[in-house]
Amino acid sequence: MNLFENFRIALRALAANKLRSGLTMLGIIIGVAAVVALMSVGKGATSGITEQVENLGTNLITVSSARMFGAVRGGDEQTLYMTDYEAIQDKIGQRAEIAPYYSSSATVIYGSRQSSYTITGVTPSYAVVSEYTLTRGRFITNSDNTGKARVAVIGATTATDLFAGLNPVGRDIKINGITYEVVGVLESKGSLGLSSDDVILIPLETGYSRLFMGLATRGGKQRLSGLILSAYSADDVDSIMQEVEFVLRREHGLTLTDDMIFTITSQTQMLSSLSDITGTLTALLGAIAAISLLVGGIGIMNITLVSVRERTREIGLRKAVGARRSVILFQFLAETLTLAILGGILGILVGAAIAWAVSYSGLITALVTVDTVLLAFCSAAAVGLIFGVYPAYQAAGLRPIEALRYE
Repeated sequence: MNLFENFRIALRALAANKLRSGLTMLGIIIGVAAVVALMSVGKGATSGITEQVENLGTNLITVSSARMFGAVRGGDEQTLYMTDYEAIQDKIGQRAEIAPYYSSSATVIYGSRQSSYTITGVTPSYAVVSEYTLTRGRFITNSDNTGKARVAVIGATTATDLFAGLNPVGRDIKINGITYEVVGVLESKGSLGLSSDDVILIPLETGYSRLFMGLATRGGKQRLSGLILSAYSADDVDSIMQEVEFVLRREHGLTLTDDMIFTITSQTQMLSSLSDITGTLTALLGAIAAISLLVGGIGIMNITLVSVRERTREIGLRKAVGARRSVILFQFLAETLTLAILGGILGILVGAAIAWAVSYSGLITALVTVDTVLLAFCSAAAVGLIFGVYPAYQAAGLRPIEALRYE
């Protein structure tokens, strides 16, 4: 009996018990759908995060305090200051664009709308290193900064939340009770890291003198939340990071054997770390989905064992007329494999539909890829094959005389 004939007989046997076959396939359908949907969500999240990191700038380096990572040194030594920026600017200013910034939260009011936002004091170079573009108006200028002008550039989400479709440029908002004129609106870049779309940017010197004040000074020195550097050449990124570390160690009295109290991270390192995290997340989601598929496989085995018992006399009769052990074995394997393959195909369609619905809802982008579909299909076929082996051996091992006597 050839392979095609085995599958033809298997389809006929499954069609004879449509309800049982459908319920057995349901476990595989749910398992495969879970694999496709969850892994698509994981891959979509990975793709989205990667895209947002790349949008931050191709040669980006960030410098921030290491206090959140448990640095051992305390007090002033863990704070970045404007003097650190000036020292780094003197050292590598010819090889990279450098942007200092300070962030704090504040209450923002426009008309009857009021909410809390992150207010970030920046210099004009901030737009360059972050590769910001504007949909309306202009960015903060050197004259705004030196003149401590009360102007603001707002993110895309902030513009929507506060102005509800109106053109924000030229309108006044109040930040902690002080009036600022909106002079520009940033193009949306996503919500990762420093490029959050719900920010409000003001001139750094304006922030120091009018908004941050005591929060942003310590011992008469102006504090910074961090620095962003954009190397003019990708080949210089590593050497610039080393020189930035050298300058910070010198400015804060750290020797080469002391723990580094600041975090210096390149975009490549950030992307690698995030890829590891999202890759682990995708694998975890796949493992959770695999449990559903495993349950479906157990269902196939149980139903097939029931089928073997019900068809004991049929098996005995076939053996009595000369059917070989291998023919009976492959016959039942063909049935379990057929169930798994049909369930796998339907599960892929259901999983893809769920992924599309998730993407359409706007909650998160789910990315259905060819490798995900192939993995789900092969997993379904493997489950059918593995969990069908024991029932098939049970059927093939029946003795003809005992099988014919079975009631």
